[in-house]
Amino acid sequence: MIRRFKILLGAFAVILPVLASNPVLAVNPDEMLSNPVLEERAREISKELRCLVCQNQSIDDSDAELARDLRVLVRERLVAGDDNQEVIDYIVARYGDYVLLNPPLKPETYILWASPVVLVVLALLAVFAFYRRKQRDGSSASASLSKDEQDRLDELLGTSKDDGKA
Repeated sequence: MIRRFKILLGAFAVILPVLASNPVLAVNPDEMLSNPVLEERAREISKELRCLVCQNQSIDDSDAELARDLRVLVRERLVAGDDNQEVIDYIVARYGDYVLLNPPLKPETYILWASPVVLVVLALLAVFAFYRRKQRDGSSASASLSKDEQDRLDELLGTSKDDGKA
């Protein structure tokens, strides 16, 4: 019992710091700008841009080399005097709307926006068809036989209602 308690306490000691820690961002100190206002703007922009390698992380969270290059590019554009929207427009012009974590709704991105809805509808249709088929197959198996069908079945099986009586 004491051994189990020690093991549990040890596991808790290992897991607690992991759960209590804040997520570490991938921005390296050598990427950071000395101007805190520009650095804050760069971080805001980086949180809106998708890592094209990781795909579900912002470039601010990603350790991928391409994400690092994009973070550096964002900072270069800010130092050059671009405002936030100009930086985003510049990145989108080079990489397309897919680089945005929240792409705009326009004909080129309809598939990005519609695909979750289409998948849910297809899943619901599949479930509906499954249960309908199951209900239909179950009801036909439980249907009673007509008198002629029952007599024919008894004849084929070699049984009759009189076999049990003697």
